[in-house]
Amino acid sequence: MRVLVDYTSGIAQSAGIGRYTRNLVDAMLRMDHADSFTLFSADKPGASRGFPSAPNVRAVVGPISNKRMTTLWHRFRTPLPIEALAGAADVFHAPDFSLPPVARARKVVTIHDLAFITHPECSVPSLRNYLLRVTPHAIRSADRIIADSQRTADDLVTLMGAPREKITAIYLGVDPGLKRIDDLVRLTETANQYGLRGPFFLAVGTIEPRKNYARLIQAFARINGMPGAPTHLVIVGRKGWLYESVFETLEYSRLGDSVRILENVSDSDLAAMYSMASALVTPSLYEGFGIPPVEAMAYGLPVIVSDGGSLPEVVGDAGLVVPAMDVDALADAMLRVASDEALRAEMSRRSLERARLFDWGAAARATLDVYRQVVDAH
Repeated sequence: MRVLVDYTSGIAQSAGIGRYTRNLVDAMLRMDHADSFTLFSADKPGASRGFPSAPNVRAVVGPISNKRMTTLWHRFRTPLPIEALAGAADVFHAPDFSLPPVARARKVVTIHDLAFITHPECSVPSLRNYLLRVTPHAIRSADRIIADSQRTADDLVTLMGAPREKITAIYLGVDPGLKRIDDLVRLTETANQYGLRGPFFLAVGTIEPRKNYARLIQAFARINGMPGAPTHLVIVGRKGWLYESVFETLEYSRLGDSVRILENVSDSDLAAMYSMASALVTPSLYEGFGIPPVEAMAYGLPVIVSDGGSLPEVVGDAGLVVPAMDVDALADAMLRVASDEALRAEMSRRSLERARLFDWGAAARATLDVYRQVVDAH
């Protein structure tokens, strides 16, 4: 089987879909030595992110930039098939919502979430307009659609009319190397570096309206200073768009240094924070999957999530679930977890057990099965 993957996001994006593309392809290459893989990128590889290497892999870089390629394919509808740039294939996988013109290959597309429809007010207008243009076309054209969760699969059916028989839900994986850090020297160094004093709640993700951080700050303010409550809230994430309201809420709350917003945190330091935190809190209005809760569970960290999108599905009975819009419920859950040592221990045990469900090897096997099914069906 000749597999062609649009690897552009793996080159161009450090997080999110870029991580999905890199981890999925790496896992497929570890287990599949019989099939041939062509990885196409419209962007040139850089020092930090390049193509993976294997005997059955061929890398192709497009002749023009990703921006220009996107314009040609999705705005002007230029009928230049991907095979003309990357070579013939039996199956083509587009892991980032959109499908370019394809000549003969069977077509698979991954659609990660429909937040641009469920919460349009939280979406960057230009990105929302782009996704509204390319996603319906991808749904119609694809031989099979991969969704990150059953919730996203259901949303595709109810909100976009996708045929259910075309959709396969495949969970993302988690790095098997993620394990709780017990080295007190390393933990102390990280705490000192970022000025972390005492127990703290942790939130991880881009600062943007969909992450619901303003309500998280409000909830923390309501329990700040109560017996048993952590002394700090630490939010790790770069500024996205419309982030101003988060900082306005923080200023209005007068919490001062009790809330720390950290933009540049290395993976190593984040691992230490996962290991030190009292709990991870993910109050998002909507998530198609939710990588931070899964990572937190791999560290054995108690997790508190909202009912936004797939989060209840992902954490299962390992975490506490609260309504995304209910600040009081969020505050109560945070105080409950922080002040109840027995509950934290039980949630930690459940987190570790739940995290075992999310494996890149399993995701790779399921994805390869999808490839073979669409190829064998034609």
